[in-house]
Amino acid sequence: MNLRQAQKRLTSELLLKEGLGLFQAKGYAATTIDDIAAAAGTTRQTFYQHFASKAVLMKQLITAVDDLLIAADDPRLSAVVASGDRDTIHAWLGKKIDQWPAIKPYVIAAHEAAAQDAEIQEAVDVWFESAIGDIHLGLEKADRFDPTSRRVRGTLAFGQLEFASVRWMRHGWDVDRDATHAVLTESWMHLLVD
Repeated sequence: MNLRQAQKRLTSELLLKEGLGLFQAKGYAATTIDDIAAAAGTTRQTFYQHFASKAVLMKQLITAVDDLLIAADDPRLSAVVASGDRDTIHAWLGKKIDQWPAIKPYVIAAHEAAAQDAEIQEAVDVWFESAIGDIHLGLEKADRFDPTSRRVRGTLAFGQLEFASVRWMRHGWDVDRDATHAVLTESWMHLLVD
C-alpha cells in the first residue's frame, strides 16, 4: 500500500468514526455531512470522495458492526444451531450478550437511520437475514423440524435476541443479565432443538 492509499484509508476510517460519534451524540437525522466532515477535520468535498451520501456511510458502519460480530463467532452460528448442544448455544449467546456494549452505538444509529431511510432499512434487513439464514442452515444441517418451519424458527430465535439487545441498549439491565441469558438459552433450545 502506498502513502496515498494509506492516507485515503485513514481518512475514510476517520469519517466513519466521526460519523458514528455524531450519530450517537446528535442522532442520525440531525447529523449533516458538513458536521461529519468538520469533525474529521476535512471538507464536504473530501467526504464525497469517500462516501456518496450519509446513507452510504451508515451502510458501511452496518458492514463494520456485522464484521465485528462475526469475527467473534467460533463456531459459526449455523454450526452452533446444528450441534443442538445446550452448552454450545448458551456459550454463543453469552458471547453475543458480551458484545452488546461494543456494538451499541452502531445498532442504535442503524435503527434510527432505518426508520428514516429506506436504503438503510434494506441494509438492516439484509444484515438480519444473514443471521436468520445461518440459523435456518443449522436446522437444515441437523435435519430438525419440518422444513417449512425452519425459517420461522430462525426468525423467532433471532428476533428474541435482537429485541433483548435493543431493549438493553435503550434501557440498560432492567432485567438481570444472567436471567436474560438463561431464558434466551431455554427459548432457543425450545425453538431450535426440542
